[in-house]
Formats: sequence, C-alpha cells, structure tokens
Amino acid sequence: MKSNALLKSLQLIFLFLFAFNVQADEPRFYIPDAPPIDASSYALMDHNSKSMLAANNENQRRSPASLTKIMTSYVIFKRLKEEFITLDDEVKISEKAWRTGGSRSFIEVGKIIRLEDLLKGMIIQSGNDASVALAEHVAGSEGTFVLFMNDYAQQLGMTNSRFENSSGLPHEEQYTTAKDMAILSSAMIEEFPEFYKWYSEKEFTYNNITQTNRNKLLFTDSTVDGLKTGWTQMAGYCLVTSANRVGMRLITVVMGSASPAARTIETEKLLDYGFRFFETQSVNDISHQVPVYKSKKANIKVGVAESSYLTLPRNQFKYTTQTINLSGDLIAPITKGDEVGTLAISFNNKNIATLPLIALDNAIEGGFLTKMVDTVKLLFR
Repeated sequence: MKSNALLKSLQLIFLFLFAFNVQADEPRFYIPDAPPIDASSYALMDHNSKSMLAANNENQRRSPASLTKIMTSYVIFKRLKEEFITLDDEVKISEKAWRTGGSRSFIEVGKIIRLEDLLKGMIIQSGNDASVALAEHVAGSEGTFVLFMNDYAQQLGMTNSRFENSSGLPHEEQYTTAKDMAILSSAMIEEFPEFYKWYSEKEFTYNNITQTNRNKLLFTDSTVDGLKTGWTQMAGYCLVTSANRVGMRLITVVMGSASPAARTIETEKLLDYGFRFFETQSVNDISHQVPVYKSKKANIKVGVAESSYLTLPRNQFKYTTQTINLSGDLIAPITKGDEVGTLAISFNNKNIATLPLIALDNAIEGGFLTKMVDTVKLLFR
C-alpha cells in the first residue's frame, strides 16, 4: 500500500442513533456513585476492557497476606506452560516447608508429593507449607523464586508491588495494591484458563484431611469462580474475586476489611454495582467499507486489528460515534491484515478508544485502464 499524496485523514462518521426525536439521540445516563465499601482499599475492574469501574485507595500499598499466593501460582503456571516443570513432578518436602507457619496443607517433611496436589493445597487450602515447597522445587530456593515473582510482576505492570516470600506471611518489605491485584488476577484468568478452574473448587482433601475454600462466595453465588482470600493482623481481611454474569466478567479486590463476613458482603456490593450499571461489548465485529484505488474492486472492508473491548454505562453503546482515520489513500495492492489507519470511538463527546485498523480483504491491482483512471482521480482529489 502506498500513497502519492500528502497523508490525510478520511473521516467516516457512523452514529448509532435509533430514535426519531433529536433529544432522544443524546446520551441519557445517570450512574450512581459506588456504594460505601467497608475496606481500607478496593478496586472493581472489568476483565476484558481493563476499565476501572470503581476504586478507593487502589494505589495504596498494603500487606497482601495470602493474596501473595496468586502471584506464586502465576509463576508456577508460567513454568508449567514453558514445560520447565509438569503437574506430575515429584516434590520432596523440605524441613523449611514443613515448618512454615500459618495456614497449612499438612504435608510431612521428607515426603514425596505430586506437584498438582501441592498446587491445589496452596490454591484451595491456602497452604503456606505447600507454597514454600513449590517455590523450592521450581527455583531451588524460596529466595530465588521471589526473583521470578517480582520480575513477572513488573512485566505485568504491577508497579506498586514487591514480594519477599511465596506464602504471604508478614514481611515489612512485602506489599501490593488493590489495583495491582486486579491486574494480576486478570492476567491469570486470561493466560491460564486451564489452571484457573482450580480457584473455583470448594474443597480439597489431602492426607485424609478435607479443608474447604475460604472464599464463601463460591458457595452462595454461582457466577463467582475465584480467586483468593487472605488475612494477617497487618493486612486485615482481604478477598480477590471474579464473577461472570450477563456476558461480562468483573474482578473485585477488597483489602483491609474488618472480618471474613465483611469482606464477603463488600465484595457482593461491588459485583452487584458493576453488573447492574455497566456493560462490556467487543468491538471486534466493527467493519466498514472504504474506497481503494488502482484495484479490481472499488471498496475494501476494514476493521479492528485485535481483540478489543469497551465498557460503558448500561444501554449506552448505541450512542457511540466511530471515526475512521486512514493513513492515506488506499492504493492496491493491499494484503489482508495490512494496517491502514485507526478507528476512534467516542462517547458523550469524549474519545474512549483509538484502535488500529487493518484491511479485512485483499485488494488486487487492477488493469492498465483502471490504474490510469484512478491516477487521474487522485490528481484532482
């Protein structure tokens, strides 16, 4: 694709208006503030669009308690994907792992345990001993494993997080934020769906001891399928949750609640607020016909280049405006997948997304006469 003219924008504006009355064509929405949340910090984020729908002190650094284990799981899932380890690996339990305090999976020193069982013990039972055993197996020592944790955290954009152990036991230099936990949880769901399913399991039995998942919403809300609880004296009661309703997935993070019941109630309030007043839609199916020159066809279909989602107040997508900005006149040959410009989407007079546009069809060069005619057309544009 090339252009023999100065780069210019071809703006094609498509207004999604479905009423005859002019006033009805304007957005009409009133979103209430998020309900009061009894927590030191919280975040409500849409998983697909990554839009933060409600938050308070979301960048405040706080002790993560067992929410740390989400990061531990993320590292282990990465290593599983890379085939550095397998679920059938035999893990020998060290004395350090066995002696680790706090919540336990009741593993025994010197015993050989399948890696998958340790993972379930960490995820479902919140076993600190299982966390340390896994860290040692994957990286040789817990200290080395922590380097992986912090490296992946930075790659994910968790700019206000630092980890010092794999279990979440208190450490003065270990911290995270509600926003960072939402980012991490979204990445977990997106990258590892085959492993994420374990976060929805309600109980796990090991060594003839059955322990239930501490996330009470798994028992009371069928749309909730994860993620993790946490508590220490320093952190307070914490809960990261994900739920999938009405075609959208939300992630909530509540940190520093007063009790197990409070973290559950406050999470329910956030989920109900998000699902009631917002909706998320894919923009992948947006496509438009635009002119193409020196081709066998007069027009070519263009559309969004990658998976993209937008979250707006419920029932307001019909009021969005799409503006196509081509990088120049489209001149054959054009290959399907070539980037040809951008698509700007606005709502309520504000730009809410600018997405790359690609050709959705091939445009083969036309014959000699077609090229000559279009050359003249371009001269007088």
